Amino acid sequence: MASLLEMKEIFRSADAVCFDVDSTVIREEGIDELAKFCGVGDAVAEVTRRAMSGTVTFKAALTARLGLIRPSYEQVQKLISDNPPQLTPGIRELVSRLHQRGVQVFLVSGGFQSIVEHVALQLNIPTANVFANRLKFYFNGEYAGFDETQPTAESGGKGKVITHLKEQFHFKKVVMIGDGATDMEACPPGDCFIGFGGNVIRKQVKEKAKWYITHFDELLKELEER
Repeated sequence: MASLLEMKEIFRSADAVCFDVDSTVIREEGIDELAKFCGVGDAVAEVTRRAMSGTVTFKAALTARLGLIRPSYEQVQKLISDNPPQLTPGIRELVSRLHQRGVQVFLVSGGFQSIVEHVALQLNIPTANVFANRLKFYFNGEYAGFDETQPTAESGGKGKVITHLKEQFHFKKVVMIGDGATDMEACPPGDCFIGFGGNVIRKQVKEKAKWYITHFDELLKELEER
């Protein structure tokens, strides 16, 4: 296992950095915001709590929550326009600095493609660098399920995305940054995991992550060291 000093060196020399989105790059949880917007916030929060406790698989929890929300295409677009995701302080500067250093930045999320692409746009991250779940709609805009073939729809999906990136782009060092257990589980195949507690602190992640931060300024300073 790498020491904290070794992890910091991996981060400074990484050729790719993957960020979780909900409660990491943005301040809120996209699915919870969508549930509130569609009037089923409390019911979905209960399913989320069960999912966090590990009693159901990620896909089962996602299926159950979306089954309660049943968002239409129009509702998703209205959520983005009326309540756009709030970027976490410091993320814009960090992504910009990584780009200046020639580091590829990816958004790897269990959230929804349409919301995550909106976030990517604000951070000048190409949509090709977004890996997230895709909602499906009927021709009249009604909810028709989600794309179950996406790796992010499964437990362990973020690790699969990192493996794919390493195979496709031959990255030597890939860093994963996020607030949750699914982010921590992505290393390996990721080379370094940085736990983020700036929006919400997950006890399990705080206790197990060797490198745990609460503000992106800490990572900016690390890049300035070199």
